[in-house]
Amino acid sequence: MVVAQTNSSIRLDPASETAPRNVTILGSTGSVGCNTIDLINRQPDNFTVEALTANRNVDGLAEQARHLRPKVAVVADADCYKDLKEALSGTGVEPAAGAEALVEAAGRPADWVMASIVGVAGLAPTLTAVRRGAIIGLANKECLVSAGKVMTAEVARCGATLLPVDSEHSAIFQVFDFENPDKVSRIILTASGGPFRKMSLDDMAAVTREQAVAHPNWDMGAKISIDSATMMNKGLELIEAFHLFPVIEEQIEILVHPQSVVHSMVDYVDGSVLAQMGTPDMRTPIAYALGWPSRMAAPSTRLALEKIGELTFEAPDTGRFPALRLAREALKAGGGAPTVLNAANEVAVKSFLGGRIGFLDIARIVEKTLNSAPLAKLDTLDDVVEIDFSAREIANGLI
Repeated sequence: MVVAQTNSSIRLDPASETAPRNVTILGSTGSVGCNTIDLINRQPDNFTVEALTANRNVDGLAEQARHLRPKVAVVADADCYKDLKEALSGTGVEPAAGAEALVEAAGRPADWVMASIVGVAGLAPTLTAVRRGAIIGLANKECLVSAGKVMTAEVARCGATLLPVDSEHSAIFQVFDFENPDKVSRIILTASGGPFRKMSLDDMAAVTREQAVAHPNWDMGAKISIDSATMMNKGLELIEAFHLFPVIEEQIEILVHPQSVVHSMVDYVDGSVLAQMGTPDMRTPIAYALGWPSRMAAPSTRLALEKIGELTFEAPDTGRFPALRLAREALKAGGGAPTVLNAANEVAVKSFLGGRIGFLDIARIVEKTLNSAPLAKLDTLDDVVEIDFSAREIANGLI
């Protein structure tokens, strides 16, 4: 029997289309942000830019601002303000810095906001954009993993629109029948399997930073690449999917698909399985969200199945990739468990990238933190912040 939630965090009534669309990009110097700007540059008459933000990449942010001429450019690190101000001198672009300025940028009157700040640092700005009812291209996993209940409640209350930018959730969005969710049997998230899909545990124990960030199919930042290598990214996407689509946990499955051509699937009660396919290029799901409810052209290489030859699928190995099990257990536990999972993973990944722990220690630290952190309610953003802080302290103590 198919059981489905009655609520979904995705609104289906498109906002009125305006040309040009006014855009804010939170995290403009990261991989997703740069790809968004690439698409905007290809259709400059269709977009204006309200605000750009970065963490501390002053040179990259200033270069983008000089070209796109947003009203404001914000660097999250307050210590970088002087350098940004000097770099933007004479451009007419207002410089700003600090966490409060980041939130203020999200609150500016852009029609569409790309939420691509990595980590919990993106929570408050994204929630600010939600509260003014914006259309949001959601590339920040933590918004739904760490604060799913809080975020989706605010989306419903404020009439905001969440459009998934992850290729997997974008794929599901494109083929999901929201008007008849009871006809959906399951959704199937596909995973590349990362660079260590067939590597032995002994060899994985000796994996280096350079090996782990070298994803076989996708060009991503270091943190996301590590999450792909541990398959934690798929665990986080499992939790995201639960909040994005009207399904229950048991209706979400994961399949390893090394070619990264089928980005995800929806299985219906009549036996039909609808899939969205394409070459592994983040500009495709970004373009879908940026142009929604219409489609816009993207320069992605066109899919040539005759050249690919075969598409293969296999069940994930949760023994070798325990992050999948941990994420599902956290989702079932509910409350602050997913917040703890995400916080511990961020700490562990940072420690691995810094050479303080081994590759296999990442999942071990996450599991020990989950077992040590007290269960807590999750009703407000303050609750999320408190649980996140506590989990990070526990994880750092374990390291």
